[in-house]
Amino acid sequence: MDHLLLPAHRRTSLGKIVDHIRRARRVPAVVYGHGVESRPLEIEAGVFSKLYKQAGSTSLVDLVVDDEKPVKVLIHDVQRHPTSQEIMHADLYQVRMTEKIEAEIELQFVGESPAVKESGGVFVRALDKLKVSCLPGDLVPSIAIDISTLKTFEDRIYLKDVKLPPGLTPLIGGDEVVASVMQPRSEAELEALSGEVKEDVATVEVEKKGKTDEEEVVESTES
Repeated sequence: MDHLLLPAHRRTSLGKIVDHIRRARRVPAVVYGHGVESRPLEIEAGVFSKLYKQAGSTSLVDLVVDDEKPVKVLIHDVQRHPTSQEIMHADLYQVRMTEKIEAEIELQFVGESPAVKESGGVFVRALDKLKVSCLPGDLVPSIAIDISTLKTFEDRIYLKDVKLPPGLTPLIGGDEVVASVMQPRSEAELEALSGEVKEDVATVEVEKKGKTDEEEVVESTES
């Protein structure tokens, strides 16, 4: 990945006053870390949005605050507006390159499973991300997992089968299932499932009708 640079400015506006920062198309942010004093910042919204798409939460970024020297950070958390999805705030974590951190790495499943392609099975992801411990310099954007080993419905990919990039230590056990293929439902199973749905619908309609009849009786009695 290309060198990632994030320019920022010191922020003096705090609390509800930050609304004018957002109206000026800037993102309120804070940088903090182990042994690092927390500092409020503001970042150009367009610049931050573009960089966040590239970096995600597992790529090191050089943060430059005004005329200071760059420091290595990770984008730890991003808060968005619930409706517009506009970025409202960002947390930046300043790392020490000699100190291990914990991070969640995205899993990317590559290749084709014979159990899916030839037998019509359904691919099942047991994990989407893997939590690891590592030095900041060992972070990777994602971990590729080849699913071509899933040849039957009994096959499983366990974490211990995955070749992890150097320096990454998983924080879950090696016997954890990462992926598998589920056998497709038979016609008999689909028909049985369809019958259950019809029965449920019929039951709801009967209950609804019974409730309506009771309401009519009550109204008649009251009148």
